[in-house]
Amino acid sequence: MHYRRLGRSGLKVSELSFGSWVTYGNQVDTKSAVECMATAWDAGVNFFDNAEVYARGMSETIMGEALKQLGWRRAQVVVSTKFFWGINDAPNEKNTLNRKYLMQAIDGSLKRFQLDYIDLVFCHRADPNTPIEETVRAMSDMITQGKALYWGTSEWTADEIRAAYEIAERHHLHKPVMEQPQYNLFARERVEKEYARLYGDIGLGLTTWSPLASGLLTGKYAKGVPVDSRAAIKGYEWIAERVTDPGKVAAVERLRPIAAELGCTLSQLALAWCLKNSNVSTVITGASRVSQVQENMKALDVVPKLASEAMKRIEAALTVPSVQ
Repeated sequence: MHYRRLGRSGLKVSELSFGSWVTYGNQVDTKSAVECMATAWDAGVNFFDNAEVYARGMSETIMGEALKQLGWRRAQVVVSTKFFWGINDAPNEKNTLNRKYLMQAIDGSLKRFQLDYIDLVFCHRADPNTPIEETVRAMSDMITQGKALYWGTSEWTADEIRAAYEIAERHHLHKPVMEQPQYNLFARERVEKEYARLYGDIGLGLTTWSPLASGLLTGKYAKGVPVDSRAAIKGYEWIAERVTDPGKVAAVERLRPIAAELGCTLSQLALAWCLKNSNVSTVITGASRVSQVQENMKALDVVPKLASEAMKRIEAALTVPSVQ
């Protein structure tokens, strides 16, 4: 495992990390969480990603209990959460980044995690109904109060991120350090083009999610949706629509022989491809079983094999064949 700086900050995160979206509280209990997190830890993972909204707070509770049982020194582990959607339905408790919500949200997460502070806190989406300055001040105050160490954004536009950074700089507040965007072979525009100037201009770090495109890049959806997959979970029907797109399924099948020649699985190829981007600080992986964690970690061995020729072949495989 290698460790990369989180953007321009001095914090180092494992290049592969472990996240809990969908799985914790839906597919994974505390016992399984402990087993999967321990396996990731043994492989060198030091960053564990979460969010308040995942399983309506249960994901944080399960991860917090797992951390307690595992007994790692707090200084060794990097933990994150994200705020926006909320877990209650009152006007100031959902779909907002106003100060009232954020100040209550961080306290709720700390209680569920059973932690004194959270390393990384993200604004899970942008809030058009709250002035960015209000949000920036609230996030900065979390850090000043010692409840968080770094703050950032998730799926914000480049303009929104730059606006937040400039407000923080102007008022001598804690600046946003990182962004958490989707990034995989089928979702590239934001990371590779929209944010391009932010890496050098403000030192933006990336903790990217969905490297396997919700499982599409594993190849397991070639013949439909398996009953034990996350796409089959009630409430996640939208994932099923994405992973069964005929054009993308065909592209994945064109990647299969490339993976075979490199001696890896499709999943490992997709993860390794994400790691080839030097602007990515860490790639968040997910798993509901120890075997999946072990398979994902083997992607580290594939990265050196992705020389320029292999990268060109991958790019060509993604291109829709022209009609003769």
